[in-house]
Amino acid sequence: MRILIADDDKDIARALTALFEHNHYSVDAVFNGTDALDHALIGGYDGVILDIMMPGMDGIEVLRRLRAKGCTTPILLLTARSDVEDRVNGLDAGADDYLPKPFAASELLARVRAMLRRKENYSTDILEYGGLSLNQATFELNCNNHSLRLGSREFQMLQLLMRSPGTIIPTEQFMERIWGWDSEVEVSIVWVYVSNLRKKFDSLGSCVSIRAIRGVGYCLEEKRQA
Repeated sequence: MRILIADDDKDIARALTALFEHNHYSVDAVFNGTDALDHALIGGYDGVILDIMMPGMDGIEVLRRLRAKGCTTPILLLTARSDVEDRVNGLDAGADDYLPKPFAASELLARVRAMLRRKENYSTDILEYGGLSLNQATFELNCNNHSLRLGSREFQMLQLLMRSPGTIIPTEQFMERIWGWDSEVEVSIVWVYVSNLRKKFDSLGSCVSIRAIRGVGYCLEEKRQA
């Protein structure tokens, strides 16, 4: 899952980035409202965390403009303001949730998980396909009564594949959603992680495979029985 964090306090933004990356999210961070609006419109994020008090454009205005442009990405407002009126204004502007500072990291993570579950086509912590079971809360992959914990990039890649089994996912989509649209890593990194996942499938005795479509992308499918 890919998250955008917008907070003008760079220390807080960096701390949140580290928190979410540790919990297997891909994260981009910006420090003003103008950049938040631009990134949210073109970045293809699964969720956005917006601070209200930001230079350039405050979080409420960013939120209003995103909703006016048809952006349906789940958005959580994170701010020092805690008055009822502020919460009402944020929710009326189109926020999915609201969390005042200071906050517990565990609560923020839980609220983001809940917000993303409410998103269309993302209603459960467990993804299943062909005997494989991926727990999105613990990052564990299960098959044939065996389990293993995936690394961050492996988890995010398999999550994309298991949310659309049988569908070809372009290599560029993996790059954008996992490494970020401005990443300088080589596109061949996708193949490396596909290879890693295949080895883990084999170690679990799974009948699921990742098929490569040359020049296009990758597709999750069940192996044909001999």
